Amino acid sequence: MPIDLCRLLAEDFMKNSWECVKILVKRINTDFKPSRQPVSLFCFKKGKKVKTEFYGDHFFLRGSVEYSNPQLTIEEVQGIIGLRLMEAFGNYFFDYGLDYPTKKDFCEICETLKKPPKGKIVPFLLNTDEIEADRYSINPLRNSIVESGQSAFPASNVKIDDLAIDPRFFEKYENSLISAKEIDIIDTNLGKADSYLDFIDKAKYEQLDDLFRIFGIDLSISALRMPLSTLENEDQNGLLHNIISESHKDHDSISKAYACMNRSLNKRTTLLTIPHSPKGYGSKRAARGKISFDGKKLRNIRVKYRTTLLYPNEVNKEDVSIAKAFDDFTLNGEKFFNYRFSDTPSSPQFFLYSLGSPEDAAVWHGVGTFGAPKLLRSYVSIRHFCAKNQLIGNLEKFNVKTLVPLQFNLDPKKMWTHPVYNNIDASIGCVKNLSKLTKKGMKLEYLSDFK
Repeated sequence: MPIDLCRLLAEDFMKNSWECVKILVKRINTDFKPSRQPVSLFCFKKGKKVKTEFYGDHFFLRGSVEYSNPQLTIEEVQGIIGLRLMEAFGNYFFDYGLDYPTKKDFCEICETLKKPPKGKIVPFLLNTDEIEADRYSINPLRNSIVESGQSAFPASNVKIDDLAIDPRFFEKYENSLISAKEIDIIDTNLGKADSYLDFIDKAKYEQLDDLFRIFGIDLSISALRMPLSTLENEDQNGLLHNIISESHKDHDSISKAYACMNRSLNKRTTLLTIPHSPKGYGSKRAARGKISFDGKKLRNIRVKYRTTLLYPNEVNKEDVSIAKAFDDFTLNGEKFFNYRFSDTPSSPQFFLYSLGSPEDAAVWHGVGTFGAPKLLRSYVSIRHFCAKNQLIGNLEKFNVKTLVPLQFNLDPKKMWTHPVYNNIDASIGCVKNLSKLTKKGMKLEYLSDFK
């Protein structure tokens, strides 16, 4: 008799994450204020993009994936399943009251997991589109990405015409980072997509559909692309444009933004938004910057792009991805305190553009071991500044909430890994028996230190 993986995961989640469910439901019942504008999300169904509009009475629960690889990794799958479990349990106990689940409750929740998400809580994936296309050295298109001169491009700007699967990558990492079936899915979707981002999403949603048949959980969670896709579709009066303009308004605003990152303005080398090169470069790792002032006014920002190493995969620490770039230019400060993306394309830091995400709660992946606590602290700090009206004006115009979203985290000790190589960046297709992953269960922890 086949193992019911949905039931096993839900049972473990209920046992180990019940406190998180209670915290989530209590937040909705006490501090939740439905004041947002409509939120437009998308997903791919049978290869076609489907958009759905949600209104402000929903509670948005954010997960995340990146555009640094077309195959779903074990880490991404665990995060998506954790997000779906949190949503299903949260919606059920929001509707029926916070009593510890009975057998009947549990059976009904398992049935809802077999269907698309529905209810007060809307889970969504924040897909970061300013990342390098092979940031973590796990993209099977890596060779053509470098040879086509796009290794330092933001993923949103990558052109797919010259991309192809590297047979040497597959030969080297078969069943440790990627499987033959996933190579077929990637190859097929590469020829069907109109853009690199659509290609990645098509491939990943196809893989999520396949996982439904294995886990018995509908994992086709809607997504939102940020920050570049959002900026491109805004005019100068849009939210992210306002955030970039306000954070560069003067010396005081830039200093406070630096304080959110726990940095000093002495050297002024950290850029709040990284201007893209006329040559197409946009890698945050490859960019070097210098902020200059004229009194309190931002005078200019100098940017240098230089070839730099990115990150290795977990199978071979010596196999480090690279961003090849070389450029040098200076931009007038007015381009930032009167920001227009169409004139000056740039990639804002996460703690800034995350203000534009509709999230009321978030699920992180292994903060403390696999994730960076500093990133989370800057994300929380800017909300504290904004709540006191000390940074980023006009947020009320966009119905932005400055209440810090609830922060949940996949327990680093319970992170799923490849049964042989012990890596979280292996594709899900590398694991022949997925019940081996579920033995670690599904535990979320509440990051109360980041209130």
